[in-house]
Amino acid sequence: MKRVSGNLANNPCRPSGHRSIDRINRFPRNRFSGKGLRSLTVPLASAGLLLFQLILPTAVNHNTFGAEKKKIILEHSDTIEGEQSERESYNTVSGNVLFRHNNMSLRCDRATDFGQEKRIVLSGNIIIGSSNFEIYGDSGVYYPDKETGELSGNIRGRLIDRPLSAKGQQAVFNKASNLVWLNGDAIAWYDRQQISGDIVVLHLKESGKAKENMTIDRIQVEGNTFFASGSAPGELPAVYDQVGGKKMVILLDDESKIKGITVSDQAEILYHIYDENHRPSGINYSSGDEIRMFFSQGELKRVKVTGSVEGKHYPQRFWQDRGIDLQKFAWRENENPFRRQKSLP
Repeated sequence: MKRVSGNLANNPCRPSGHRSIDRINRFPRNRFSGKGLRSLTVPLASAGLLLFQLILPTAVNHNTFGAEKKKIILEHSDTIEGEQSERESYNTVSGNVLFRHNNMSLRCDRATDFGQEKRIVLSGNIIIGSSNFEIYGDSGVYYPDKETGELSGNIRGRLIDRPLSAKGQQAVFNKASNLVWLNGDAIAWYDRQQISGDIVVLHLKESGKAKENMTIDRIQVEGNTFFASGSAPGELPAVYDQVGGKKMVILLDDESKIKGITVSDQAEILYHIYDENHRPSGINYSSGDEIRMFFSQGELKRVKVTGSVEGKHYPQRFWQDRGIDLQKFAWRENENPFRRQKSLP
């Protein structure tokens, strides 16, 4: 068994003296850390969100990185160690770990690649992101062959340039389909709108000339689905449009504003009606097999209910009566981990 380790900040690794990492080449002073740390190129089995394979083979010059799409760069870590034997082999980097791959970055406290098990373990203050998208977690696992990964512990994510954020108990990633699953009491917010359910699936797409940005163009919700939209802050009386069911699909425009919602299976809705002068007029309740909501610039404009339709109209005096809220309604704005925050959490 051969084992090597070292402090990259104070004791630069010397490949000629350690066989188990003798494929790591030396690089000049790293401008990111300012402490003489080396940059290491590492191969990536597949590109995309959370796809940072930490095997440490022959390094290539930074100038060739742009042409090699399956390479990522270990830009910073405090220590590195590895072990090889017939039974086990691994490579570990730890302490202020920063990887970059094209327009993506990954930060964590520690990352270990168990090559024989085809499994990569990430731990501690994980942040995965692009120029405008970030997702956070406490621990994670990535399976290179399947191109899937998981994060758990204090899961939260956001679009930096939009007021869109989300949280859950677990996140699952699929690179090939550009999907992110949030499981376990998952909830997402956009301004005064919130979406919740047992599972929230975010459909990601790349945008920008260099595809440096990520946007969300569709959200699917499964199990105990609920959508609520609150009136603008300071608008009195405060009211909340509400819709729920077992399944929900939400379409978003290029500005991440909702443009359509379809709710199916035990669907029900409660929404407020205004007159031509935007004064409170009444409240409508409807239920059916399917409810479709149509939006313009993020504002509800039309509702269509089909299949076993039932309904009721409440006069304006019920405008602030919480007794007519849908059973699953709960305004959870205070749970938003990015509420009123401009810096990283």
